[in-house]
Amino acid sequence: MLKKMVWMMVVMVAMGSSLVLAHGKYSIKTMTPAVREALDARKERFSDLRALKASGAIGENNHGYVEALKSSGKVIAAAENHDRKTIYKTIAQQNGLEEALSTIEAAFAQVQADKAESGDKIQTEDGRWISK
Repeated sequence: MLKKMVWMMVVMVAMGSSLVLAHGKYSIKTMTPAVREALDARKERFSDLRALKASGAIGENNHGYVEALKSSGKVIAAAENHDRKTIYKTIAQQNGLEEALSTIEAAFAQVQADKAESGDKIQTEDGRWISK
């Protein structure tokens, strides 16, 4: 049940929803300055991240983060992962799901893999890198 609720929350966050799940039961209860900053930074770097994914320099790993597959992707990957971690931790903390951080990360990994464009590198559950 917890995994299903986390998954639904992740889909809503990934789709840019108002971050509310199950009639307000789970949500970003307080849009903290750190979360707002992380969301804004992710929007600002989106086109650079997209270009690096298209070139194969960055891929979506199976833990909900991007991974630099070439040295040209390291700086963007580090910044993106910092912001994703901020968002994931906030979801966990504000909803009493601290013990489920890895579930939140895995659910986001699946959403990102599903959203990946043709040719993007994604990591399968068993750790293999494939092109979508």
